[in-house]
Amino acid sequence: MVAITQFAPVPSRQRLTTQIVELAADTTAIRSLDWDRDRFDIEFGLRNGTTYNSFLICGDKVALVDTSHRKFEELYLQALTGLINVAEIDYLVVSHTEPDHSALIGDLLNLAPDIVIVGAKIAIQFLENMLHLPFKSLIVKSGDRLDLGQGHELEFVAAPNLHWPDTIFSYDHHTGILYTCDVFGMHYCDDHTYDKNSHLLEEDFRYYYDCLMAPNARSVLAALKRISKLDIKLIATGHGPLLKESISHWLEQYQTWSETKAKTDTFVVFFYCQDYGYSEHLAGAIAHGVNRNGVQVEVVDLQETPPQELREWVETASGLIIGMPPQSCLVAHTALSTILAAAHQKQAIGLFETGGGEDEPIYPLRNKFQGIGLTEAFPPILVKEAPQTAMDQLCDEAGTDMGQWLTRDRTQKNIQAIDLELEKALGRISSGLYLITAKKKRLPVRCWLLGSPKPVVAPSVWRSPLPKTVPSNPLCKSAIILSSTS
Repeated sequence: MVAITQFAPVPSRQRLTTQIVELAADTTAIRSLDWDRDRFDIEFGLRNGTTYNSFLICGDKVALVDTSHRKFEELYLQALTGLINVAEIDYLVVSHTEPDHSALIGDLLNLAPDIVIVGAKIAIQFLENMLHLPFKSLIVKSGDRLDLGQGHELEFVAAPNLHWPDTIFSYDHHTGILYTCDVFGMHYCDDHTYDKNSHLLEEDFRYYYDCLMAPNARSVLAALKRISKLDIKLIATGHGPLLKESISHWLEQYQTWSETKAKTDTFVVFFYCQDYGYSEHLAGAIAHGVNRNGVQVEVVDLQETPPQELREWVETASGLIIGMPPQSCLVAHTALSTILAAAHQKQAIGLFETGGGEDEPIYPLRNKFQGIGLTEAFPPILVKEAPQTAMDQLCDEAGTDMGQWLTRDRTQKNIQAIDLELEKALGRISSGLYLITAKKKRLPVRCWLLGSPKPVVAPSVWRSPLPKTVPSNPLCKSAIILSSTS
């Protein structure tokens, strides 16, 4: 297999190149190398740049797996058109819709409007809102297959929450290549296509996992279980080198880290039917409130999740939040029975209508959970019209109530720790005049002058750092700073 690296000048200080690599029979990678990128998604820095990997599979039908970042528009399209007439591409598989992998979909549709976009249901919905272009689509779920001919049959594996809700894997049964987009990737840019020097990649691989995958450790474990029976010869990731030399090692790392993380995290599972009513919108508003308390959220589709997985989610969750499914959905009804059978009295429960027009009645289900002994974290949320600001606020507050109930022990310990520090500080006060300042996130928010005939409280909140010296007063002995951990 021959790797051809193309270097081309771009109107930027950053060094951008593309690399074309033949991976296997009829399969080619187009890697966009972003050598100098030093930050990703704002929240974490990069030290070795990154790559955006795209893949072309040419059977009797042609499939392109993912595209590239907008900054590679010229270089990527030049590389792609050098390999194939874009009009000959039959399918574009969208592993997920994050812009660093999907930014050039509109450009491809302008060149070849007959391309069929393949993705999870929620991915297609996202693209409809992103592209504002008509396009053909094929919605797939776990277990679905797409035959490209010449032995290339793609099997799709749902991997929601990693780290977007619409993520899917694609496995080519002919070549043994598993296309995973962000999962198992790393932000590491060099000329090596594969993980040849694994010891050099360990730190970046772990850092990437901690930043993107660890918050959804249980979803990682669910995805690992779904791919465990596949004969994987190569993991074609969306970022960094492709994994070939040490596949079992990298998978074991994800398994170990995720099992450890899952044991310590408090989490809530959201059960609802995607694409029914206002499920996603309302669940997002509730989840925002839950997350505010440091509680993790996992999303499970009642229609797509096997009963065994449902039981595992329920048995390990601290809280359950259920969006009412349609009464006509028999699969969802079976799923609710599974949830009821696995739920236990140490859990909190919250229910919300989804506004789809034929919601399962909410109060009979509420009574069943109360009969088991679950604690109701918030009253049932009734939805009779399209959600407005007031409904969003109600959902956010409901999520906050759930999060506070689940973290009540931790919150009490934090309060006790704050009180202890306060007592220590006050214990150091003797007779005289003292300026006491309470700080929050390094900024003073209130000050008191103690020891005067009448305690003086500052009339307004301070918005600047403390002065270098205490205000002049011959009786003022000291300034005591009381720091809040919040």
